[in-house]
Amino acid sequence: MQRRSRGINAGLILLLSQIFHVGISNIPPVTLATLVLNIWFFLNPLKPLFESCLSVEKCYQQKDWQRLLLSPLHHADDWHLYFNMASMLWKGIHLERRLGSRWFAYVIVTFSLLTGVLYLFLEFALAEFLDEPGFRRNCAVGFSGVLFALKVLNNHYCPGGFANILGFPVPNRLACWAELLAIHFISPGTSFAGHLAGILVGLMYTHGPLKKIMKKCAGVFSSNMHYPGQQYHVNSSGYSRYQDSYQYGWPAYSEEIPRNYDAYTAGLSEEEQLERALRASLWDQGRNVAPFTYFKAYLTW
Repeated sequence: MQRRSRGINAGLILLLSQIFHVGISNIPPVTLATLVLNIWFFLNPLKPLFESCLSVEKCYQQKDWQRLLLSPLHHADDWHLYFNMASMLWKGIHLERRLGSRWFAYVIVTFSLLTGVLYLFLEFALAEFLDEPGFRRNCAVGFSGVLFALKVLNNHYCPGGFANILGFPVPNRLACWAELLAIHFISPGTSFAGHLAGILVGLMYTHGPLKKIMKKCAGVFSSNMHYPGQQYHVNSSGYSRYQDSYQYGWPAYSEEIPRNYDAYTAGLSEEEQLERALRASLWDQGRNVAPFTYFKAYLTW
């Protein structure tokens, strides 16, 4: 199945304008690389969507395991790309600053693979438990399973306060669950299992053994590696920080509160930005209806 054709990729244009508004020099390197990689594969897909999406039938039964790598980097259309990458921009700036670029890159790769594996497990379990083979054919694509995992991390590090979910204040510790339900109430064609898999991977990192396992693996691979101290400064409209931690051989940025959120969000909170984009997408979908056959694309903010 090919992407829906549009004369103008409005979502892509909006995403690029937001990136340039933030300023490329203000975006940490791993976050920027993730954005560039996803935009590149949207413009130059390696394979059509149905040859890169993730399903039990294609991966497990047909042994096409390369889909675990391909599916997070492909998107159904430009608005799908915008939702995911606008969320990645916001989350990446905060988490990469906190965790450090190398550890954050490690987290992104690990979460991408584990979210895909857990998604396959959930779909297989549903197919067996409900005796419904259609779950084995559900095919998901997109980066939002990883984004749900990153949302869990972000809320873990900032447990206080409230998030605005469709106009309702929700405690940050429950925000990912509220978003999971809200997205599927508004857009029931999205992959519930894919988003749930992301949340579970995030919880495995924050409350389970995943972080310890990752640290042990990092220690094995970095035991003979030494990383020199490196300063990393950004102009006064954004963050000013430096790398000064060498735990497990992976430098981390010192934690510092950003001085000016407007430079990153155009004056809007993450929820406000993505609610606005969601409304625009729903309006656009009302004019461009294209049926999907058992194809579920990850959509999230």
